[in-house]
Amino acid sequence: PAVPRAVLHALELAREDLHRWCFELTDAQLQVRPGNLSSVAFQLRHIARSIDRLLTYAEGNQLSDQQLAALRAESDPSFDREILSRELDAALDHAAARIRALASADLQQPRTVGKKHLPTTLGGLLVHVADHTQRHVGQAITTAKLVAISR
Repeated sequence: PAVPRAVLHALELAREDLHRWCFELTDAQLQVRPGNLSSVAFQLRHIARSIDRLLTYAEGNQLSDQQLAALRAESDPSFDREILSRELDAALDHAAARIRALASADLQQPRTVGKKHLPTTLGGLLVHVADHTQRHVGQAITTAKLVAISR
């Protein structure tokens, strides 16, 4: 199916771009917030964890207490670059397996999102995984470039 393939491709591009532009920064640079933008570290955590949350909804489930705690911790300024890199890669690898498992499902299946149970479809959520991820990849790269030129 075209939608799951496109989402998988978007996630691989995200991995490639993030490693190219973001992981050359130092730990201190990953935390810089030029112009009060979100830090690169925040963007990387948010990408990894939001993919997990969106796919949980795509699978027809609600978020666990662990996922909600991880959401609240996305802005935590303490981190280790290697752990951050591994978290991102693990999230992308796990997401790919989850998307492949959903590939043969009817993309029109109804799904709900969040506490308010906002209505959507499986296909809509899969497209949103790609769109949301790419938006934050762009923000991470832009911030990384701003931080790099202000060294």
